Formats: sequence, structure tokens, C-alpha cells
Amino acid sequence: MKTAILAILLFCIMIFPHELGHFIAAKRMGVRVLEFAFGMGPAIWKHQGKETLYSIRLFPVGGFCAMDGEDGEEEESEDKRQDGTGTVETSEAAEPDPRTFAAQKPWKKIIILAAGSVMNILCSILIMSLIFGISGFTTNRIGEVAPGSPAEAAGLLSGDKITAIDGNAVKTWNDVMTYMPEDGSAVEMTVDGSEGNRTVQVQPVLQQMTDADGKDAGERYVIGITSKISHSPAKALVDGCEATWNIVKLMFKSIGMLISGEAGAKDLSGPVGMVQMVNQTETLGFWYYGFLIALICVNLAIINMLPLPALDGGRILFVIFTMVTGRKVSAKVEGTVHMIGMALLFGLMIYVTFNDVTRIFG
Repeated sequence: MKTAILAILLFCIMIFPHELGHFIAAKRMGVRVLEFAFGMGPAIWKHQGKETLYSIRLFPVGGFCAMDGEDGEEEESEDKRQDGTGTVETSEAAEPDPRTFAAQKPWKKIIILAAGSVMNILCSILIMSLIFGISGFTTNRIGEVAPGSPAEAAGLLSGDKITAIDGNAVKTWNDVMTYMPEDGSAVEMTVDGSEGNRTVQVQPVLQQMTDADGKDAGERYVIGITSKISHSPAKALVDGCEATWNIVKLMFKSIGMLISGEAGAKDLSGPVGMVQMVNQTETLGFWYYGFLIALICVNLAIINMLPLPALDGGRILFVIFTMVTGRKVSAKVEGTVHMIGMALLFGLMIYVTFNDVTRIFG
């Protein structure tokens, strides 16, 4: 049950913010949004706004943003009337509605189409920033000094800032771990704290270590101190952006492997594979689930921007073609291309789902 709830939440965070991005951008660009929905399937709640119908659908797996004229209905049309002799007369084309998506300038269309992926990237940054901000960051300041430890015997105190170890400058907790000798030899530490700047000699002791599950992790020399954890919102945001950028680079590397043949379609995962990953993260902990959501949000953002039919990137490609050539592709042609692309995507989805099931059940 818990896995099912987490899986539904995953799909909601993947798709709903994406559609919300389109909705916000469309509103800002002056495009009429006919309906904005949370979930899919039959509507269980509706509210008619000034011009937009807001709804909640039965299945809470995503949502959609229906813009007026988004499928190119704003094709130039002609007013036809019949005179008394039965002859059909044609009047000049009616003025296009400026509030439809099809009537917008190319740059506005691109912003609206790209907004969904931008929102997914922002979601990843937010999730990663929250993870870093809540879990905190290690610092080179001492958090706790274990009673009876070598650190206590040497006079180290909670709050002391470690500035050097054996003459090596220390700026992070990683520096502390790097410069601490592994052979158990005495170490010279320079610290700055309530008792001023001072240098002390510390003799590490050999201690039996255990992992997070309480299992034997071997012996290691320790001095009996922990790092003071910092919860800096600014650093959390910076690290959230950096982590998201690393996921973006990993995604492009994966796409490159697919193109070069180093990886194949058998290595892809669909909804079934995602549910399996959710089940795995459930046993690892909440933070791993957060990492999974951020990873999939970035994947959705980049895949949607690929210049392929039926995807936002494919629609942007048609807009750019019109900008460069000055020739407008008819709604019928573009719709046909996107329909073929959608059929191919469904075929790929069926294939990866089959692979997921085969991988799980052998």
C-alpha cells in the first residue's frame, strides 16, 4: 500500500508541475486556457473560473492544460454563404482570435512549450535543496566530543573550529578525514574556539566500527569527535542546483550511449520499472525516494525537449521551422506527424513495460 501511494505521488510530481508550467506560461502570454486539471479520467470536481475550467480527475496521476487553439485550430477559415440561386459565395477570412495559442508569436509559443520542462527542472532543484537543507552539511567545526576519548583528553571542545592538521589547512570536514593519519600515529591539530587559537596533540585509538544496520564494519583509528551540522538555506540551494546539473549531464550521457549503441532500448524503464524503483527506495529511506523523484523530473524535462514528434521539443521544432523559412506548416500535416509520433511512443512504452515485467519476473 505504501509503495502504491509513493508511486502515485511520484507520477503526480512528475506530470502535474509540468502541466502547471504550461498553464502559468500560457496565462502570462495571454493565451486562453480552456481547462486545467489535476489527475486523469472522469472529473470528480469542477469549478468554472472566469475563462478556465478547473477540475480534479478520478486518477491522481498527473494532469493536463488544455489551451485554446493549441492543436492549430486557428487556421485561416472562410465565411461561406449561399445566395438565392444556390451559388456559394466566399467572404474574406475572419480575423484570427488573438487569445488562442495558434495566433501567438513564435517566441511566445516556444516559452509556453518549454515552460513544462523548466518547471520539472525547478522541481528537481527544490527537492534536492530540501534534502540538503534538512539533512544538513558537515563543517570543520567540532559538534560533539565523546567522553573519555583522545579528543577530550587533548582538551578539544564542542564548537572548536579545526583550522589545520599536521600543518595542512583545513576548510571542510572532508579535509579533516583526509589529513587524519590511518596508521594511528599522533596528530597535531590547530583549533580556534572559546579558549582561543591553540594547537594540541591527539593520539588516535583503534575502535571497532559498525555500519548503519549495526553490522561489523572493521576497525579504524578514531579520536572521538563528530562534525557540527550546518543547515544553510543558501548552501542548500547552491548544492541543489549543482546536483540537478549533475543529473542533467548524466541524462545527456545516457542519451549519447543510446545513440552510439552502448546502451539499447532493453536498458530503458517505464512505469512498471519506476514502481519497482519506488519499492526499492522505500527500504533505503525517504531521502533516496527524494533523489529518485529529482532524477525522474529531470529525465522527463529533457525527454520532453527532444526534437521528436508528439513531444514539446517536436512542437518547438515546427515553430522554429516557421520562424526560419517563413512557411507555416498546416495544422493537418503537423497533427498527422504528432499522431504518428504518439503511436511510436506508445509502442516504445509497451516495449519497455514488457522489458520491466520480464526483468522483474525473470
